[in-house]
Amino acid sequence: MLDHLDMRSTLAEHYDLAPSLDLAEDMAALYAPMKPSLTLPDWAMYAPYVAAINRLKKERNAVILAHNYMTPEIFHGISDVVGDSLALAVKAKEVEADVIVQCGVHFMAETSKILNPSKTVLMPDMNAGCSLAESITADGIAEMRAKYPGAPVVSYVNTTAEVKAASDICCTSANALQIVEAMESDTVIMTPDQYLAQNVAAQSSKKVVYWPGSCVVHELYTADELNAYRDANPGTKIVAHPECKPDVVQAADFTGSTTGMVDWVRQNRPEKVMLVTECSMAANVAEELPEVELTKPCNACPYMKMITLEKVLWSLHTMTEPVEVDPAIAENARVAVERMIDLSRKLGL
Repeated sequence: MLDHLDMRSTLAEHYDLAPSLDLAEDMAALYAPMKPSLTLPDWAMYAPYVAAINRLKKERNAVILAHNYMTPEIFHGISDVVGDSLALAVKAKEVEADVIVQCGVHFMAETSKILNPSKTVLMPDMNAGCSLAESITADGIAEMRAKYPGAPVVSYVNTTAEVKAASDICCTSANALQIVEAMESDTVIMTPDQYLAQNVAAQSSKKVVYWPGSCVVHELYTADELNAYRDANPGTKIVAHPECKPDVVQAADFTGSTTGMVDWVRQNRPEKVMLVTECSMAANVAEELPEVELTKPCNACPYMKMITLEKVLWSLHTMTEPVEVDPAIAENARVAVERMIDLSRKLGL
């Protein structure tokens, strides 16, 4: 458990972390993409942390992998690689640095360690879990296999290493339909996201059976909420994540992974768009799309928001917390993840 007062005191002994307008102005290029969502006084507060982290990365030969849900000061200020779960899984396998700092949630750090067993993978806050990943265990996989003998298990990357190891192949929201369609069996087991599975089933030729898990962020959205917002804001395009309920997906103008959602907005440039996913997504693309009004409501992920600049700096300073995965579990989990990556490449995804 992190002692925040001790952490803050120790960091202050080694780094000048006082807010600085001068430093903020010197780092104006880094600040530029954050301007729509971050005030200059806020940037002056964050800039010393960003400068310290970026120096320390070089000293440690480290790279920072950040999910699209990270806050702007992390996403734009310190990240070397950003993207959705699929992009981060692919890049984790390709990095040459000795150290990977995972700015996301715990299962993402486990995935990086699974793919890079010889590297040090650091998690800035081990408490940054995932309601979806915690909804399924290896026993749950065994239960589904017993219920549907012979059916392959396609598990979302939003799962623990233990669950990945018990699965045949992984998927992400970007490739779930194509992975399911590529399975030879007529029946496919999907875990743990029931809504992703239902949305895949609506498009698939397969019989898709699923575990009843869900994401604490995406399950909160309702079709009535979206329709009411559209009625009150004519012309707004609604872009939803496939972890949302099927009626929410049906109410949307487009559904896709976090990367797919951003790509759709880039290509179509609607006047107004509502991103039905985690809040930081809109903030991270606001500067790139100044002609697009990114409207709310949105829901914040309490786990993603546990990752802060202060914790990242502490992680690199102390080289904690290193993520470890039992070698036997990691070996089987690696097979499931690499099957996903290889099949995605073969399918041109």
